[in-house]
Amino acid sequence: MTTEPLRVVCPRCGKEHRVDVSKIPAGATKAQCRACGHRFALADSARPSDAPKGPGPRRIGVCLSKGGVGKTTTAVHLAAGLALAGNRVLLVDTDTQGQDAYSLGVKPKAGLTELVTGELSADEAVVKARENLWLLAGGRSLAGVKRLIDRKDFGGELTLAEALEPVETSYDYVVVDTSPGWDPLTVNVLFYVYEVLTPVSLEVMTLQGLVEFLKSMSAIQKYRSEVALKYILPTFYDKRVKNPDVILKRLQELYGDLVCEPVRYNVRLSECPAYGKTVYEYAPGSHGAQDYRALVRKVTGNPKLFTMGG
Repeated sequence: MTTEPLRVVCPRCGKEHRVDVSKIPAGATKAQCRACGHRFALADSARPSDAPKGPGPRRIGVCLSKGGVGKTTTAVHLAAGLALAGNRVLLVDTDTQGQDAYSLGVKPKAGLTELVTGELSADEAVVKARENLWLLAGGRSLAGVKRLIDRKDFGGELTLAEALEPVETSYDYVVVDTSPGWDPLTVNVLFYVYEVLTPVSLEVMTLQGLVEFLKSMSAIQKYRSEVALKYILPTFYDKRVKNPDVILKRLQELYGDLVCEPVRYNVRLSECPAYGKTVYEYAPGSHGAQDYRALVRKVTGNPKLFTMGG
């Protein structure tokens, strides 16, 4: 006689887990989400396997205080790859440079600033960039949002969450691109997302930047334990150079399964934004496209994505 598995949905990030009832310890009342680390009451979240999907998208922040590590490239290609896999994805650009829109070849008239300030509704601020992919654009006007956050007497760190939570229900994933440095918007991102993906270029100085970022992130975790580092993505991996192999090995020793397959150095990745295309469109057979497909497979936990029959 077989027992129907339970479908356990994390109330924080919406991640679904199939649980073999026979393996649940007697008297267990709590569960912990493998995706975001949140602990919750098992009875409130366990449902038959044919129950409808739980609320809320997965919220993923692409973050590192240091610039030049491929944050925008990673955010755009993670979001676009998830959309190609059939998910509804919202890409949120919190950088004043607004490069996500440029990379996708769209020219929105409004974006995140207007949503946060209430000048426009979500329907007016969000622009469709691709099939299954929508964008809340960044840009220079976000400097005013930073000042708005700074002027708040309390709750400034929740400004972004308050703006996005009514919007996010339409999506399976929300991917948030961040600016270099440590500013009020970066803090807001870490008070909104549950999962952090950190691109790390294989250079000694970037390793130092990772350590400093994790120290800053730990300060946030004292007040919001739900946010966790889930993925470290090595970027600009060039097998012709010896030093990156040493750094990659060190990353793997320190962070184990958090380290993703590296994104190889690929000139196509630097060329495609000029054409307003993702690397999947511009050079689908390139190393860059292959490596970001591998990242999407890791994030979704589906090794068959983008493969024959997958």
